[in-house]
Amino acid sequence: MIRTPLRPLARIIRARSTGQNPDEIEAENKRQRHAEMADRARRRAEGRLLVLGACFLLAFSAIGVRMGTISASVPEEPRTADVGNPIISQRADILDRDGRILATNLEIHSLYAQPPQMVDPRAAANGLAAIFPEMDADKLYADFTGGRKFLWLRRQISPEQMQAVFDIGDPGLLFGPREMRLYPNGRLAAHILGGAGYGREGVDSAEVIGVAGVERAFDAYLRDPANEGAPLELSVDLTVQAAVEQVLEGGMSLLNARAASAVLMDVHTGEVISMASLPDFDPNNRPRPALEGDPADSPIFNRAVQGVYELGSVFKIFTVAQAIELGLFSPETIVDTTTPMRWGPHRISDYRNYGPELSVTDVVVKSSNTGTARIALQIGAERQRAFLAELGLLEPTSVELAEAPTGRPLVQSNWSDIVTMTTSYGHGLSSSPLHLAAAYATIVNGGTLVEPTIMRRTAPQTGPRVISAETSAIARDILRQVVVRGTATFAEVEGYAVGGKTGTADKPKPTGGYYEDRNLNTFAAVFPAEAPRYVLITTLDSPVDTVGDEPRRTAGWTAVPVAGEIIRRIAPLLGLRPQIAQPMLTGVSLSAN
Repeated sequence: MIRTPLRPLARIIRARSTGQNPDEIEAENKRQRHAEMADRARRRAEGRLLVLGACFLLAFSAIGVRMGTISASVPEEPRTADVGNPIISQRADILDRDGRILATNLEIHSLYAQPPQMVDPRAAANGLAAIFPEMDADKLYADFTGGRKFLWLRRQISPEQMQAVFDIGDPGLLFGPREMRLYPNGRLAAHILGGAGYGREGVDSAEVIGVAGVERAFDAYLRDPANEGAPLELSVDLTVQAAVEQVLEGGMSLLNARAASAVLMDVHTGEVISMASLPDFDPNNRPRPALEGDPADSPIFNRAVQGVYELGSVFKIFTVAQAIELGLFSPETIVDTTTPMRWGPHRISDYRNYGPELSVTDVVVKSSNTGTARIALQIGAERQRAFLAELGLLEPTSVELAEAPTGRPLVQSNWSDIVTMTTSYGHGLSSSPLHLAAAYATIVNGGTLVEPTIMRRTAPQTGPRVISAETSAIARDILRQVVVRGTATFAEVEGYAVGGKTGTADKPKPTGGYYEDRNLNTFAAVFPAEAPRYVLITTLDSPVDTVGDEPRRTAGWTAVPVAGEIIRRIAPLLGLRPQIAQPMLTGVSLSAN
């Protein structure tokens, strides 16, 4: 920039020659210079304001465009970025059909040590051993001084234990927040829930994973953040479950049974309202699987689902229902029940000699093996197997439990005539109590197939028809007669018409053959009998009634009274009103006021 001098020499000489004051020239030049400087400063400020305004315009335009894009897009829940495969520790609650908590989470802490940060390892080891009896002070001290930089001490500690460790005051003892799975009802519904444990673990969180039952079957759902913590609702009724387990445990104790199970199912929806297996366990402290011996002896074994047994005479209603459906017999048809019945080298006998002949109804009511076997011969092996397959008795159940695939029925590879006869009264085919519950529900609900479910449903299942409604009504009447005048009279409950069928099956030995003093006793009950809503399967392993002069081991003396007491307890809880018979008037008396 070329600056103009304030006192140009030429103008000064010219001014002096003309008599003008040279100072005016200098003042004029200063004024012009200051005016030019002010113009430049104004233009610079105007430029900066223009640039700042453009920046604001661009910023507000970008914000407006982004707001418009968000308002026009589909709402989507933000997801946590997958940084280093983070541990997802949150897990949804599990509720019963009325919204009561079966499983939830509890915030706790873990305890770990960083030995390099310890001030006094010996005092820390002694203090921990005093708080946790299972810890050894010398071993802890060796670990603390052995060069390790990290050491897990306890995966879970209580608030009281946490305070006690805190009082030790060593900076090398640290706590990590985490969640644990809590089952507030203890052993109640243990085999349904299964249990949970820890997967991947970090100092600040731990992965809670299902290990059995619905916890494992629905593990992905319970851990999915997209569900926003929505609970898993089961079909189980907690109050009914408590009553069933209490009565079943009492019956098991009184009858000296080795084990017991019970399944209560809605015959129309297939919902499992209650499922119990004894002995049981506390899912808060789930036992480890047995590495030796029979897995069925372990308390974590679910007898209602995993246990497959020859269930005995409870199968007789299937044989009779199929024979009536095929038009081969009617309820009044007379059947030869001469005992024993010989078939080649095999011999079939009845528990008692019921005479040379019985009606089809009385074959079930009195539980005649020979009569059922002769009916089955008329049906034939091929048709019998197809019918049992339609009832779902030849494949694992579809119930939503992790153990369901292991409950596969044991089916004879060669379905010969003798297999047909023995299967007709529940020998030669092994299935689970849950299989039996679903099959009975199909027989008595009008004849449509029902598949068991542990999930809550609001509408009946619309499965394929297995038998006609007329045959279903006949089967219901026969089952009612079993309780009224047959082998299950101890199941009569005042106010509630109960139908059902007993089953007493000899227990097979591991080495072959059958025990003489061990039975698997089953009672399949339906109620109310005139329009069944529920089926109850009660099974006792090796029970014996010792009240009388001699031991009684049949289902009529063991499983039946236990089932009757269960129905007496749970029927009001299920909302079933008792039907009280009106007394008959014998006369009318006239009295005056």
